[in-house]
Amino acid sequence: MTKTELKNLIDAAAGRIKADLVIKNCKIVNVLSGEITAGEVAIFDGKIIGMGNEIYDGKETFDAGGKYLCPGFIDGHIHIESSYISPEELGKIIVPRGTTSIIADPHEIANVCGLTGLKYMLDAAKRTKLNIVYAMPSCVPATPFEDAGAVIEAADMAELLGDENFFGLGEFMNAPGIINCDDKALDKILLAKKLGKLIDGHAPNLTGKDLNAYLSAGVGGDHECTTVEEMHERIAKGMYVLIREGSACHNLKTLIKGVTPTNSRRVLLCSDDCQPKTILELGHMDKNIRMCVEEGIDPITAIQMATINVAESVGIYDRGIIAIGAHADLVLLDDLKTFHAADVWIGGEHVAKDGRYLPEIIPADISSVRGSVRVKNFSVDRLRMNLTGGKVNVIGIEPGGVVTKKYLAEVKRDETGDFIFDPAQDICKVAVIERHHETGKVGLGLLGGYGIKRGAVAVSVAHDSHNIIAAGVSNEEIFCAVEALIKMEGGMVLVKDGKIISMIPLMIAGLMSDLSGEELKEKLDTLHAKAHAELGINDSVEPVMTLTFMSLPVIPEIKLTARGLFDYATFSFIPICAS
Repeated sequence: MTKTELKNLIDAAAGRIKADLVIKNCKIVNVLSGEITAGEVAIFDGKIIGMGNEIYDGKETFDAGGKYLCPGFIDGHIHIESSYISPEELGKIIVPRGTTSIIADPHEIANVCGLTGLKYMLDAAKRTKLNIVYAMPSCVPATPFEDAGAVIEAADMAELLGDENFFGLGEFMNAPGIINCDDKALDKILLAKKLGKLIDGHAPNLTGKDLNAYLSAGVGGDHECTTVEEMHERIAKGMYVLIREGSACHNLKTLIKGVTPTNSRRVLLCSDDCQPKTILELGHMDKNIRMCVEEGIDPITAIQMATINVAESVGIYDRGIIAIGAHADLVLLDDLKTFHAADVWIGGEHVAKDGRYLPEIIPADISSVRGSVRVKNFSVDRLRMNLTGGKVNVIGIEPGGVVTKKYLAEVKRDETGDFIFDPAQDICKVAVIERHHETGKVGLGLLGGYGIKRGAVAVSVAHDSHNIIAAGVSNEEIFCAVEALIKMEGGMVLVKDGKIISMIPLMIAGLMSDLSGEELKEKLDTLHAKAHAELGINDSVEPVMTLTFMSLPVIPEIKLTARGLFDYATFSFIPICAS
């Protein structure tokens, strides 16, 4: 800010010159004082300069009609890539819902394209009015047991981590690395501390002294709580806890029971992973706030959890509030029950009205992040198992999240030891195929609870290393789906009887589409409907997103990577056969 700009700001606040915009006749939701007051809000040069009963002249005025003026909502933790649309298109569909900022960890694209992917995300962020605050991916790959498209060590991240667009290190999924003082993990922690950056956490099932060791490194927040007991321990020990409610994980109704008037300021709302279908039909942060109120939380407390609490947790003190000098990110709500956003301003600019995004979108160039699917020596024979016994370890899908259960089952085998699918048993074959460096690696496992009865599903989204993951009733069906996916350079494919019945290309790193959110939603609706109706996948299972998390080894209890079956409890690979 120049001296002239500062003088003009002061003059406008003093009423000596006109404000740019005055929003009149509104009920101001003050998350600092916890009060709602009638009045107006004056804005100059993108900042709030007046509020309440102070009367300002504005170059432009807006009559709020007595509605509630609230700070713009902030998603405390999200992976843009998991929406399957670009940053620009995500902004287009969540800003009209009242979300003006997101705290985004781009570790999905970093695992595919490394620093090139991060630079694309930075460029794309400049092309949306949505304020995107990035975290530097801390674990690329998430563990040393995976095959990602890139490896990012402390020395690689130093330049970008120092950038103002990065608030700190993203979720540190390699908790054992910190607890056991792994050199590479500690190098990243020390770099963040040297640069004065924050460290986000990822600590499922961590408690007691192990949690203490993890926190002692400076980890500040966690979105992996699944019980109130975990939540209370983390808050008591100094963490922020993020309550997650998105498309795949639904923890809000469980954890909201642990929120009290005395601990609510340490609680944040986030989506983590949110598809266009969820956003366009149910909402984004507006939905999460609404759910909190429906569960008995005071409306102002609920709003705080999606505004000031998030902003303070990442050291952004001029957003998430309506206060003098704050960035004028504002949402006009019809009421404090539905939380429907009638109008949205970002930096004082009117960016959405009645659910419509107003600015023009000029997409970023995606050429640097295309062509990311590279597979070598893949054939139907690579999908054959050699089971030495009928008792096997199974990845069991748990409803409502991405946590799995390890259980034992007796399955049928053919004369060569390969798995034989039995539709009455609800166990299918699952495969992860390395797609970054043509290593030829193929990991095989068995998946329970998916419900598939015919055909196969293949996706180039497979958290967090994002190899190809496929599940199906036979080797031939799985092979057909994977081959089609390779040919279209990534995406989602459904196959039945050796024929493609639905497909969605994901041209951006094999993770995101170049379609609009609305267009992608229509295609996903069709794909989901066919997955349930024609392939028989359980109605209670989201057929794509659920599958994409079956390869995430940092989430309990058992997952599959391109190297084989991985047990979270022992943090090691285990055989398929249990005897």
